[in-house]
Order: sequence, then C-alpha cells, then structure tokens
Amino acid sequence: MSTISPPRSPALATLEFDHLELWVGNAKQAAHYYCTAFGFAPLAYAGPETGVKDAASYVVRQNDLTLVLTSALVPGSPIAEHVKRHGDGVRDVALRTSDAREAFTASVAGGAVPLAEPAVAEDEHGVVVTARIATYGDTVHTFVERGTYRGPWLPGYRPWSALMPTENEVGLVRIDHCVGNVGWGEMDRWCAYYAKAFGFTQLIGFDDKDISTEFTALRSKVMQSPSGKVKMPINEPAEGLKRSQIEEYLDFYGGPGIQHVAIATNDIVETVRALRGNGVELLETPASYYEKLADRVGVIAEDLAILRGLNILVDRDDQGYMLQIFTKPLQDRPTMFFEIIQRRGSLSFGKGNFKALFVSIEQEQAKRGNL
Repeated sequence: MSTISPPRSPALATLEFDHLELWVGNAKQAAHYYCTAFGFAPLAYAGPETGVKDAASYVVRQNDLTLVLTSALVPGSPIAEHVKRHGDGVRDVALRTSDAREAFTASVAGGAVPLAEPAVAEDEHGVVVTARIATYGDTVHTFVERGTYRGPWLPGYRPWSALMPTENEVGLVRIDHCVGNVGWGEMDRWCAYYAKAFGFTQLIGFDDKDISTEFTALRSKVMQSPSGKVKMPINEPAEGLKRSQIEEYLDFYGGPGIQHVAIATNDIVETVRALRGNGVELLETPASYYEKLADRVGVIAEDLAILRGLNILVDRDDQGYMLQIFTKPLQDRPTMFFEIIQRRGSLSFGKGNFKALFVSIEQEQAKRGNL
C-alpha cells in the first residue's frame, strides 16, 4: 500500500462526490429512464428556454445522489462527437470542495491537466465557483464550490418537476465509488496521477491472481481522497485466454472511461426488489456460489435464502461484511453499469465475490459474442 505526503491544499482534503454528468444521445428520454427505473426525481433543467442554445441538461436526484443528463442539440458539437465515439457514458465525475480556486491551483501544480480555469456563476440564490481538470480518456473532474448557494441546482438552471412517478421506492443513497477502465499497462500511471495531483493514496490493490476466472483476468487499484469520501478504483486488462470485460469495455467505449458507478443503499434487499419491479436487469449469480456462502461469511443479519433468490453477493473483511449486486449495461453498448452496495461495517470491494461476479459477466459477454 503506497504512502505519500499530505495534500498540499485543504481544498483537496475536503473533496467529496458532488454529481455525475452523463453525455447521452437523448437527455429527455434518459431522464425518464433513470426516474422510472431507478427512482430518481426531477430537479432542474437547462436548455434553449434558459439561454443554452446547443445542449439540453436534465438534473435528477435521489437522496445524496445526483445525475446530470446532457445531450447535444446541434451536430458536430463536443457533446455530439463524444456520444458518437463513446455512446452514453459518464463525462464528468464532479467533486465538491471548500475552495474550487485553491483545489484547481493545487492539483495543476501537482500535474493535473487543466481544462477550464475557475469561473464564478451567480444568480438570486447565491454564487457557485467551478473549475475543471482532465483525467483518463475523455473523462473530466469539475471542482464545485457551492458555499451558501441555495438554488435548486446551479446558476443557469431552472426548477424542473415533470411528472415521472415510480411505483417502487428504490432507496439509492449516494455514490460509494466510481470505477475507471484504462488501457494495457496504464493503471500505475493513472494511480500516480491521482496521488500527485490530488493527494490520493492507494487503499487496496488486486492483481490478476485475485481477479481472474478460467478465461479472463484484470488488475485493479483503489485510490481514495484524503477525506476517504472519494474512492476511484482503476482497472486495466491482464493476460487471459479470452477477451476480458475490460477489453470489451475499451473496444465498445472507444478508450478509457468510467466502467461502473457503485451506489450505496441502506437496505439492498428492498432496493433490489424495487429495481426488479421497475424492470431493471441485474446479473444472475451461479447457483454454486451460495453452496458454501454461510461457511465463508459467517453470521449475517439477512436471510441467505432471500439473498440467493435475489442473486445478491456477500463478502466479509475484518471490519464487517458487505452485500452487492450489479446491473447489466445500462445501454446497448456493453459499457457503463451500476453496482448496488450495502456496507455493514466492511470497507472492502468484494474480493471474495470476484470469481462469481466475473463468471456472470463472462456469461453475458458470451451471449453478445464478445468473450
């Protein structure tokens, strides 16, 4: 586990997830999908009616989890070109900070690639400061300093309250971690980037012996912010007999990017029931996984028969245990998906579940003819 000196800036020490912005082909339809399938509620809108002529953005929120769904209104725009290359996907993992100017200056001094200098936006609700830097592929991080801003979202947005009821309360709470896929031999480079630019440290690492099946393998390191509130695992492919999920992602996404977003819930059983009721497709777990589960994880509060019926995975570390399940890709390209996770003390990332999980993913790859 690596160690580095403390971050150069208190603004970097306070980082936490603010929101995710997805660039998509049709933001209006995407907003409807995330509201009706995943239980988000409409929050804010920006587009031609608010003075934005080349894009439309719909903001949806559930508890402390916020998505901004943006699509192009004109051909040839950066948004349109991004979607043409990558399909729907995460463009911006926005990070909240106590001081966006300081966070920008300190991260650039540490080697971050600047994209947008600090800018001030203001309306009747107050002031927000933002700045932007690059990370792997076409993904970016926007620093967001909200201060005492009291508007529905950000200056330039208006409240949006379209009627999109969902029959099932889902109970998604916040981002637990965001996982990025990078190319062959690039993992260490990007881990060093987060360490030098943001003062992140390596929480844990997994090699191809930890994450492998009969056919495929990958490597992963988990980088986390000084506050521990931002965790960014970074994956790279490893040699295997067949094409791994990382290689499939890189091929279909057109390069590095966010592979999946882990979202915390306080009751994974009810969350999974709600998601299934809303038509969300989730991965199935091989039946053999549950045969010795009780011996491996010990006593847990949940009924193992219920977990088996819902295909929920369980893993334990020295701090407690965690439960998790993964959706199938959220769009036709086999790229981004969600992980649903409930932590009962555990700080792990499900090492004991890796083989069962990747067998399930390989089964889906085989159906697509991409294994």
